[in-house]
Amino acid sequence: MKPFFSIIIPLFNKEAYIKNTLLSVFNQSFKDFEVIIVNDGSTDNSLNIVDTFKDERIKIFSKTNEGVSAARNFGFTKASGKFLTFLDADDIWEETFLEQVFKLINNYPEEHVFATALNIRTEKGSYYATYNNLNLNINEIAVLDYFQYSLDHSILHCASSVFSREVINTIGEFNKTLNTSEDTDYWIRIGLKYPIVFLNKPLATHQVVENGLTKSNRKRFKSIDYSSYKALNQSVYFNEYINKNMFASALKYRLVGDIESFRKLKSDIDFGKLNFKQKWLLKLPLFITKIGVKTYNLLTHKKNYF
Repeated sequence: MKPFFSIIIPLFNKEAYIKNTLLSVFNQSFKDFEVIIVNDGSTDNSLNIVDTFKDERIKIFSKTNEGVSAARNFGFTKASGKFLTFLDADDIWEETFLEQVFKLINNYPEEHVFATALNIRTEKGSYYATYNNLNLNINEIAVLDYFQYSLDHSILHCASSVFSREVINTIGEFNKTLNTSEDTDYWIRIGLKYPIVFLNKPLATHQVVENGLTKSNRKRFKSIDYSSYKALNQSVYFNEYINKNMFASALKYRLVGDIESFRKLKSDIDFGKLNFKQKWLLKLPLFITKIGVKTYNLLTHKKNYF
C-alpha cells in the first residue's frame, strides 16, 4: 500500500543536524509515511548517521552532487506517497505536524497546498515568522492568496508545507539552474496556480545556517529572472511581492560585488514601493550598506533586508 505522505530530504553535509531532523520525523504522531533520503554527494558523516535509523519506512538514494533543487527533483521520482513534502536536513517538526496537515487535507478535499506557521532558529535565538495582512488567531485556519500574505515572511516554506501530487505534476520541478531563491521561484509558480490552506500554528522550525555572501561565491550566485513573471499576474499584492524580492536579490548582488547584475535588476525595481530603509541600502556607498545590513541582522536576529 502506498504511504499517505512522502517526505523528501536532500542531504549534503548536514552531520550536525540530520539526527534531530530524523528524530522529529519518526516521532510524528501520524505514522503513514515514507522518508526519501537523497544523499547529494555528502563528504562528512551525514550518511552514517542516517544509517543508524533502522526503520523500514526510510529509503536512501545516493547521487553525485548537483545541488538541492536537483536532489528534490530526484526524490520526487522515487516517492510513492499521495502527498509530498520537501524537508531540509536541518529543519525539524513538532510531533503533530503531519497529523494536523492530514486533518487539513480531509477538511479541505478540493485544495492541494497546505502549510502551517513557522518558527525560525538562528545562532542568536528563535522567533516566529510574521505574515503581513494576516489576522488569524492561533490555531485558526484560512484559505489564503499566497502573494497577499507573503510580503514579510513567505507562508510557504519547505519545512512547513505539503503538496498533492497534482501540484508537482502541474507546475513541474524545482529550477536546477538557480543557486539562490530556488524556493521563491517555486512558491511563485504555486501561488499563481493554487490557494494555500494555512494553519496559524508554528509546527515546524527552520534552522538558519549562516554561510555568508562574499566575492568568493559571486560567480555561482544566480537569482530569478523576475521579469518573466510580470505578465502573469497584475494584482497589487503580486506586483508588491515581486518588487520586494527584486530588491532583496539586487542587494545580494551588490553585497557580493556583482555590479552589472545589481544595476540591471535595480533598473526594474519600482522605488515608489520601497520604504526609506530599502532605498537607503541600495543608494549609500557599499561599505556603509554592509554595516547597515550587519547591524540590522544583529539587532533583529533576522537574516533579511526588508
